[in-house]
Amino acid sequence: MPEARSPFRSAWRDVPPRQVREFAALAMEEVPALAQDILREIRAEYPGLPVVLDDSGEPMALIGIRRALEGFVQQLASQEGRPRYHLEVFQEFGRGEGLHGRSLDSLQAIYRLGVRLAWRRLAEIGQQIEIPPPAMYELAESGFEYLDGLVDQSVRGYAEAAAREAGERLRLQRKLMELLLSDRRSDTGSGASYGSGSGSGGPASGPGGLGNGLGERAARVGWQLPERVAVGVLLRPAREAVAPAVGEGVLLDMEAEQPRMVVPDPDAAGRPELLRRAMTGWSGAIGPPVALADAAKSLRWAEAAVRLMERGLLPSGEVLHCTEHTEALVLLQPEELIEDLARRCLAPLEHCGPAHGRRLAETLLAWLETRGGAPEVAARLGVHPQTVRYRLRQIRELWGDEVDDPDRRFELELVLRARRLRGQLGRA
Repeated sequence: MPEARSPFRSAWRDVPPRQVREFAALAMEEVPALAQDILREIRAEYPGLPVVLDDSGEPMALIGIRRALEGFVQQLASQEGRPRYHLEVFQEFGRGEGLHGRSLDSLQAIYRLGVRLAWRRLAEIGQQIEIPPPAMYELAESGFEYLDGLVDQSVRGYAEAAAREAGERLRLQRKLMELLLSDRRSDTGSGASYGSGSGSGGPASGPGGLGNGLGERAARVGWQLPERVAVGVLLRPAREAVAPAVGEGVLLDMEAEQPRMVVPDPDAAGRPELLRRAMTGWSGAIGPPVALADAAKSLRWAEAAVRLMERGLLPSGEVLHCTEHTEALVLLQPEELIEDLARRCLAPLEHCGPAHGRRLAETLLAWLETRGGAPEVAARLGVHPQTVRYRLRQIRELWGDEVDDPDRRFELELVLRARRLRGQLGRA
């Protein structure tokens, strides 16, 4: 019932109780037919409105309209100051809009149409039993307040459905990523290369050949299977960091300690720039593009890059691409093998002092990289050519004819480049 609005006196409260009861009785008699009329008008105005039936086969919309009218009329007859809403019905309407991907705009418009139609009939009843116009105006205002309450319930149901739908989508998306990134989906041979799995002809060379329900899982989240993907591993800038806006089509799992993402068609026009902007403030690594069936290989490279970042061996503070740091990933990742090779290749330096041994190693690497004479090496190192000639004579004394063997030169350059990447040698 309309409440008194201080400092103004409520015109509706001044209506004699007998008239109020008569008004409520007549209105309640009209409820079934009025509900049918309102539903008919709504369907004419919104022909695409889905018809949802309850267990008895009655339209849910009709039930909701009837209960809304009954609740409002009962409020008038009982002299209650607070409206009584049938929460479950109107929350269900909101849930239905959310679950079907519609906005609440049409639902609110339908509510307003229903209130206008209901008000016309209530106004006729009020005129019939001679309720004063000020009281009827106040009744109309109360009706729209009642409408606001119904809308609030629908909004609550809509938000609940949206949250549930988002949670379910994230759950399905994580399941899809788990399957996609499983090691069992790709070759498990050691030392997977960037190009492995990218050729054609094999059963797993394209999305159509993938099994284990991947296509079905992708369809459930509306993800179109791409030919190629790149997998990223991210480092959170803060525990409460908001997920980066990576754009439609990019799968993102923020539940992991180090969030992961799967980028479809990473070389597509505009994709690199979109990711660059989305990743502002984040750091991590994106593995090389690979065939979809080899997504786990791209993940392994990204994880390796992140480990190197955490050790300070790769730049941090940004999301880097593994393909731009191939040398570091190839030379630094198999650390035990490279160190074993270094011990054998650089054994002649063991009897040199640390500083002198470092200078000889830097000179040897510059000579191997330039393939030039003393002037070229001197220019690379920023020292006098005579100094280089002296060091080169020492190098030949230490290694002898081994420095002329192509295989040994390759091994020496490999281990020296690895040491330079670790900061153990200066950068020419």
